[in-house]
Amino acid sequence: MSSKEGEASAATFELNKSFLMSTRGALKIAEIVVVFVAFLCYAIASRPPYIAATVIELLLTCGLLLLYLFKLDKALSFFIWPLVDLLNSAFALVFMIILSIVALSTDTLKATIAGAIVGFMCAGLWGVDGFLLFKKISFNYRRT
Repeated sequence: MSSKEGEASAATFELNKSFLMSTRGALKIAEIVVVFVAFLCYAIASRPPYIAATVIELLLTCGLLLLYLFKLDKALSFFIWPLVDLLNSAFALVFMIILSIVALSTDTLKATIAGAIVGFMCAGLWGVDGFLLFKKISFNYRRT
């Protein structure tokens, strides 16, 4: 492989620093941190169903962050990525609210209750993220 081919392949994985500094980037990072804290709470309480649910949401959110961070949403244009992200935020919001309500109503361990409270915070972050995405998708007027 020549040096020009190596430079071309390295240029396709350019880091999107502006996304990290944006509101949506900060929200994605906050979502990852908060859902990781919920995962830790459920892991301390040894509740496998709650652990699995938080790991799934953690992986999905990390995947979307990496997608935007490396500008793969522009390379993989066969999906409408903002819409996929909006659907993920909506499902994660509903899923985490239900999970947190079930955890609060069925368990008395302090770690599980803490995980449920952090889960409600996760749901709030996903709600804000979904609202911002919905606003971006639905009110995207043409510039004059």
